[in-house]
Amino acid sequence: MYTEIVDTLKNSSFDIHAAEFISHGETVLHEAFAPDVRYPVYSAAKSITSAAFSLCCDDGLLTPETVLADKLDERCRKLMSEQFSQLSFERFLTMTAGNYPFRPSGDDWLENILSLEIDHSDSSFHYSNIPAYLVGVACENAVGEPLERFLERRLFAPLGIEKPVFSLSPEGHFYGATGMELTVHELALFGQLYLGRGAFNGRRIISQGGVDMALTPRVETGSGDSYGYFFRIASDHFSAVGKWGQRCMVFPEKELVVAYLADEPERSGELYRFMLSLADRL
Repeated sequence: MYTEIVDTLKNSSFDIHAAEFISHGETVLHEAFAPDVRYPVYSAAKSITSAAFSLCCDDGLLTPETVLADKLDERCRKLMSEQFSQLSFERFLTMTAGNYPFRPSGDDWLENILSLEIDHSDSSFHYSNIPAYLVGVACENAVGEPLERFLERRLFAPLGIEKPVFSLSPEGHFYGATGMELTVHELALFGQLYLGRGAFNGRRIISQGGVDMALTPRVETGSGDSYGYFFRIASDHFSAVGKWGQRCMVFPEKELVVAYLADEPERSGELYRFMLSLADRL
């Protein structure tokens, strides 16, 4: 069966760097069609930021109801609107904090973001990098150390992943939304952690409650799926998703993780459906 899947991958017209299937805890397929190295995972990094938030909750530092503004740099206080100053972490984690531009800009991203005129009463789903950046900055302030160092110690090292490539903002904060590089195996291990509801190889990394909270559908995206805390949730699986064909899909009922990295700027949706068809064979 897996030989047939590999042949199907090889014969496809997609520009796939690598793919990995983990079934019932065993790596049953690992195939590289390009150098088997780290590639940008783009917005799949948002799900890493979700993990940072869950770890902060486990440590008693944050809750979904915590006001995010209270965890931003003190200098931000004079810049923020009254509406912004009352928003909970959950509004940002679910992309329901207002219709932000896609990304921050300028030499000071926090100043840029807080200067925007945003209607925060709009609680519909608006996809943007800005909410994940703000959550990352706030988590960093909550833990009192650079978030990449916190994640290296609390998330990546327990998964057996060496420190990934991280991108920082002009102010020196973890971007939180993108700018991370992983191999397909490392991305699959992250999915395996969430398939295990926070446990990995017999070790508890994130609480089961923290994982379940992140994977609860909170808002419809308008794309046929729902959104939790920086995870996309479909009827039978959930995903960490980056642009151009970077995705880790987790199928709880099948105990299956499917991760792939690709370079498909125009056909990422088509590639997703193709990989779903392969997962359906199992």
